[in-house]
Amino acid sequence: MYDKSQLMRGTLEGCILKFLSEETTYGYELVEKLEQYGFEDIKEGTIYPLLVRLEKKGIIDSQFRPSPLGPSRKYYSLTTEGAAYLEEFLANWTKISSSVNQIFRLEG
Repeated sequence: MYDKSQLMRGTLEGCILKFLSEETTYGYELVEKLEQYGFEDIKEGTIYPLLVRLEKKGIIDSQFRPSPLGPSRKYYSLTTEGAAYLEEFLANWTKISSSVNQIFRLEG
């Protein structure tokens, strides 16, 4: 059976960075946004380790902010390094997805 976890991790990383390039947000909101775009199987347990890894690399930054509904939330934002990383991701994604689409059109 095909293990999609590696493919999914890289794809989610790029999507999360895109969302953070548009606005600072917290983890659960990222899960909700991903679900809106068809990532139905995504859970917080998948997203938070990615956020920790991206933060350790200096690609995103975080800060706690008060929440109107309870305890403070950890909000994430894109760093300058993260913006460059996102540009690189998009360039690679565009090339790879184009190649894969061409292959499957030829075979299909």
